[in-house]
Order: sequence, then C-alpha cells, then structure tokens
Amino acid sequence: MTGIALTAAALAAAGAAFGVWQWAARRRTLRRLNAMLDRAIAGGFSEERFDETELSALEGRLARFLRGSAAARRTVETEQAAVKTLIADISHQTRTPIANLLLYASLLSESELDPRQREQVDALSAQAEKLSFLIKALVKASRLEAGIVAPAPAVNPVGPLLENAVEQEAPAALAKQITITAGPFDGSAAFDPRWTGEALGNVVNNAVKYTPPGGRVSVSAQLLDSFCRIDVADTGPGVPEGDQAAVFNRFYRGGATRAAEGLGLGLYLAREILAKQGGYIRLSSRPGEGCIFSLYLPREL
Repeated sequence: MTGIALTAAALAAAGAAFGVWQWAARRRTLRRLNAMLDRAIAGGFSEERFDETELSALEGRLARFLRGSAAARRTVETEQAAVKTLIADISHQTRTPIANLLLYASLLSESELDPRQREQVDALSAQAEKLSFLIKALVKASRLEAGIVAPAPAVNPVGPLLENAVEQEAPAALAKQITITAGPFDGSAAFDPRWTGEALGNVVNNAVKYTPPGGRVSVSAQLLDSFCRIDVADTGPGVPEGDQAAVFNRFYRGGATRAAEGLGLGLYLAREILAKQGGYIRLSSRPGEGCIFSLYLPREL
C-alpha cells in the first residue's frame, strides 16, 4: 500500500508540475503575443525569432501581413493625395472661367437686344449658372468622399433644422402654390447643423421641385430608440418600386422627373452627408401617391 501511495503521490506531483509548466508557458506565449501586437500598433514590429516553433511562424505571418497592410496604406494615401490635388485644381481652374461667363452674360442682358438675342442671352445665363452649380456640387461631393471635409456632429435641437429647411424653400413653394409646413418638434439629435441643414434642404427642395402646383409638402420629426427620424412628405408623382434604390445614385434622373430642372446630385449628397454622421436615409413611395423621405439622425454621439 505504501508503494502504491508513493506512486500516486509522485504522479500527482508530476501532473501538478506539468500543469504549472503549461500555465507558465501559456502566460509566456500571451505576453509575447501582447508585445508583438503592441509593437505592431506602434508601427515598430519586426521578427525576433527564427526557429521552427509555432510562435516564430506566427511572428513571420504577422510580419508579412503588416508589410502588406503598410504597402496598401501607402497606396491609399498616395491616391487620396492625388484626389485632393485634382479636386483643388478643378475648383481653382474653373472658378474664373465660370465667373467670366456669368459676368459677360449679365452685361449682355443689360444691352439693347432684339427678342431673339434676349432669348439667347437668357439661355446662356441659365446654362452658366447650371454649370457653376454642377462644379460646386461635384467638388463638394468629392471632398466628402475623399475625407477632405467632414461633418462635425454635436447634440443640437432638431426644431430649428426643420424650420430653416421650410423657410429656405418657401419662395419656390409659393411660386407653385404649394403648401409647405414644418411640424413643431422639441427633441434633439447628434448632427452638424450646417451639413445636415444642406442634406435636409436638398430633400425638401426635391419635394417642392417634383410636387405639382396646388400640392403639399410637410416636414416632421419623431424620436425613436436610437435615432431621430425626419420625414419629408410630398404629394408628387411618387417613385416606382424598381427605381427607389437608384434615386440616391449620383446623376440619377427617373423617367417621370426628367422634365424638371435638376442634376441628380441633391439626394446623393444628402445620403453622403448623413452617412458621414452615422445616419442614413430611406424612401417610401407608391406611384401617384407621393413620397416620404425619412432622414435618420443618431440621438447621441
């Protein structure tokens, strides 16, 4: 019995020692992995072991991954720098020619012209203004996409946002005898007032543009669990279900809307601005029953 007890005790001690050795080895491995990741995060990782162990193989794979990631990052940074330069060049190089077009068209309009010449000058002015708007919108969209500019959201009241959007489009609505209203709202959300005001203004402008004379446009808001939803509802022609996903694409113009003035950039910009702030936009519509564009703003940063 004594020999058996001694053997059992020896086995138990050996098992305990092996367990302690495994625990210590695991701790050493975790410490090395943590050190490897710390160096990787700091950008100073290099392989330290060159043997046949699994840890050495892991270091080699991590080193190869980081080298590939660094090369990809440098490529992206180079491309972004090229895009920024291109955008700056376009903005700078087109500003003067467009300003001159608008200036000379204005000077011509002040001259004595026959009806045919007057019509031509008016067309020239309209196209120059359209070109100016297009260049500004494209530059703005490209700056957002490239990260050159970005919204800076903060918690703000939503009510003034609704009121400003309606006030901005009130003259156009009045000219078409469209009733435009903003419902009272006391809640708040996290958004950049200037950029989000532009996004909402684009959506309201779109609603007024495509609503026939005598129609209605309403802007309202409600608080959800995580978002504040702003609804822009109109009594326009609506959008077929097959076209609803495409209305937020750049330069998209639906078949029922091509007769109206527009470039197909307003809803695209609205989507980009909201996405940069953690929000999004949705469309609900049936042909002949108008549209409801819903803008979702996070309630918190």
